[in-house]
Order: sequence, then C-alpha cells, then structure tokens
Amino acid sequence: MILLSLAAATELRAQDTTETREKENHKKISYHFHLYAPPQPRHGYITHGGNGPLLSFANVKDNGEHVRNIPRFTIFFNVGSNYNYDFSNNVGIFTGLNIKNIGLITKNDTVKLKRRVYTMGVPLGFKFGNIRDGFFFFLGGEYDLAFNYKEKTFIDGDKTKFNEWFSDRTPLLMPSVFAGFRFSPGFGVKVQYYLNNFFNKDYTHMVNGVKEYPYQNLDANLAFVTLSYNFGGSSIKRHDYHKTKTKYRKGTKVIIEKKTVIDN
Repeated sequence: MILLSLAAATELRAQDTTETREKENHKKISYHFHLYAPPQPRHGYITHGGNGPLLSFANVKDNGEHVRNIPRFTIFFNVGSNYNYDFSNNVGIFTGLNIKNIGLITKNDTVKLKRRVYTMGVPLGFKFGNIRDGFFFFLGGEYDLAFNYKEKTFIDGDKTKFNEWFSDRTPLLMPSVFAGFRFSPGFGVKVQYYLNNFFNKDYTHMVNGVKEYPYQNLDANLAFVTLSYNFGGSSIKRHDYHKTKTKYRKGTKVIIEKKTVIDN
C-alpha cells in the first residue's frame, strides 16, 4: 500500500510539472512602447486688475534746492487689463492697458500743493518663475499718456483747484520702468519709476499780461509702490490655476508596457 501511494503521488507531481511546462511554452510576452508628450502650455490669456493702492514718492528740487514733499497715497482710480503669453510654466511676457492716478505733494511754511495726473499706460514686461501657481518675478517698461491734470493749492487753510484735459503742464508721454514679484495667484508688489520730469519746464501762461514759466526751475522724479492684484488670476473666462497646472508637466516620457497572454 505504501509503495502504491508513493507511485501515485509521483505520477501526479509529474503531470503538474508537465502542465506547467506546457503553459510556459504557450505564454506570450510582448513589450509595448508608448510616447507621452505633455500638452502644450496655455499660451495667451487676459487678466484683469492691474494696480491697486499707490504710494507715491518724489524727489523734488526748485532751482536746485530740495523741496519738502509728502508721500501721496491713493486708491482711486487704478485699473487695467493685461494680455499674457506664456512660453512655458517658467517664462512669459505681457502687455496691456492700465489707468493710473499718480502725483506728488509739496509743502513749505505757508503753501501746500497737490498735483496729480491721470495716465493711460501700455506696459511691456517679462515674467519668470513659477508663473502658473507660485512665486514669480516680473520687470519691464511702460509708456503713459497723460490725459488729465489736477492741481490743488492750500494757503492758510484756503483751497483753490483746477484741472485740465491733456494739459501742457506735464509731458504728454511719460516713460517708466518697473519691477516686482507675485506671491500668490491674485496679489503682488510692484515698484515703478518715471524717467522724465513730472513737470513741463517749457509750459507758459499769462498772468496780468505777463508770460510766466511756473515750472521752469522745477525738477521732480516720481516713483511709486503698489499692491497689484489679479496679475495672473483670470482670463476671458475665469482662469483656474489648479485645473490648468497639469498642462505644464515637464518632459516627454517613454512608457514601456509589458503584456503576458496565455493561449489556451
């Protein structure tokens, strides 16, 4: 009986081994190569917002002498839109149209003067960093068209004021340079510096029949700091960073897939 049992077990093991070998012989292994290229970046889109609150500073001299000036803070009316073109997730350019309220305040013992101008500017800038969903820097230049000038004079508590459309009191075109950074999808900080004199030294007007040059000896270089907003936050439709950041996966991948098929 013992011998019969051992013989039966040996025969069963041999049959299993034979079946396993037959299955291995009928097994087909294939390798499939897939080329995966990430989608192209979303190239062009529009953002709305522009400059927020502005804090302006000026270096003012009258006939070479320093004139006391007061930092000027304004919220209204600073808006704009930018057209952005991203070459990748890390490099892009932008331009747009922005309206700004810029100016300066000077003061001596008896007279306080507030002068401001509304401008319409066209920037051209570059941005680099994590453009879509992180921290990036930007810098560039801008040309502003001055379209409304306003001046207020305070003498011993009495105020007079006037404003002029497309006034000759300031240059019509005001070039500037700027730089800044964005630290969240909607907000950033920008510093902008104007390259020319805020005043037009050649401006003249008549006072009691006498031609005067009120700004002939004035030199004023203006700069401001602003909290910019929605710099990269929306397009024509709302631009969702988290939905589109997968468009910027880096690198093309080759995927090797191994498939095993057993023929019955």
